[in-house]
Amino acid sequence: MSTIKLGNPAVVGLSGFGLTTLLLQFHNLGWCGLGPVVAMGFVFGGLAQLVAGFMEQKTGNNFGFAAFSSYGAFWIGLGFIWILNHLEIYTSSKTDVGYYLIAWTLLTAIFWVGSLFIHTAMAFTFTTLLIGFILLDLAHFGFPDLTTVAAYVLIACALGAWYMMAATIINEVSGKQLLKVGKPLVKVN
Repeated sequence: MSTIKLGNPAVVGLSGFGLTTLLLQFHNLGWCGLGPVVAMGFVFGGLAQLVAGFMEQKTGNNFGFAAFSSYGAFWIGLGFIWILNHLEIYTSSKTDVGYYLIAWTLLTAIFWVGSLFIHTAMAFTFTTLLIGFILLDLAHFGFPDLTTVAAYVLIACALGAWYMMAATIINEVSGKQLLKVGKPLVKVN
């Protein structure tokens, strides 16, 4: 009986997470409008990450399942906030969005702890994500200049996600571990 080799859904999840995070930071820095961010937030950051999360569940990876499904929902939710604002159906204030971000900061803190047990690249990505969220929280509650700092931190986060994606793809196709992801920062036993 032969076994069918399945693709690793994390490559799509990490691609979508990295790309939408990068585009949003380009917007936060004033380099591009919101249109590309909304489009990719729904399609690649949202839908593709949800699919990747559901596929991670089938592999038994609870961390990947929870993270990709959650952040896929984050992007879809944020896209709806922007669309509702644009259409003036329900306009979310800066503090409304701030509370949305605080809730996601708290969830990210849980994922951050889990990331410490996986490998260094994962810990780097979630550390920069957590710091970026905290900075955006502060930016929405009275310190708007921190949006620029958050953007640069979150660009590093996006590149960290893409590094993990690249490591997964390049290491597999080369048959060698050319890109290292490091060891867990926290080991039990």
